[in-house]
Amino acid sequence: MLKEEVILVDREDNETGTAEKLEAHRSGQLHRAFSVMVWDPRGRLLLQRRQVGKYHSGGLWTNTCCGHPRPGEPVGDAAARRLYEEMGFVSELEPIGTFTYRADLDAGLVEHEFVHVFQGVYSGPIAPNPEECDGYSWSTPEVIRKQIAAVPECFSAWFRKYVEAGWPIAPPS
Repeated sequence: MLKEEVILVDREDNETGTAEKLEAHRSGQLHRAFSVMVWDPRGRLLLQRRQVGKYHSGGLWTNTCCGHPRPGEPVGDAAARRLYEEMGFVSELEPIGTFTYRADLDAGLVEHEFVHVFQGVYSGPIAPNPEECDGYSWSTPEVIRKQIAAVPECFSAWFRKYVEAGWPIAPPS
């Protein structure tokens, strides 16, 4: 089985090399990532509950999907690929900004990511991959903020950081 690699970057997102994904998360190396936020026409964000057996943050609620581009893969293409692989649908995505964070995770792992954030609008059927996702829910930003304030331990570290920073803001107009 081939090991998955992530793209190491500097603080300006310039590539500095690659590393095996698990090793990058053990050592806390800054690497390129993406997060996708899909809205419905009613202004609700699609959240997913990470599959409980994932190597970190299993069973936690988070944004629609996230991941890492492969070496040589454009970030937008990677975001679209993972949206389909994780949630089973295709949506036009637009880049809305970047976000850098560092967070200690379970199992002694560290997320240190330069994240490209994308959003889209979708209202069709959802077919989550059971190896990636244990469930999903549509929720407004107001309800999400209240839930995170009440039970922060039920949400991924990165999604809590996004919300603290004012993301998600609103669906595309």
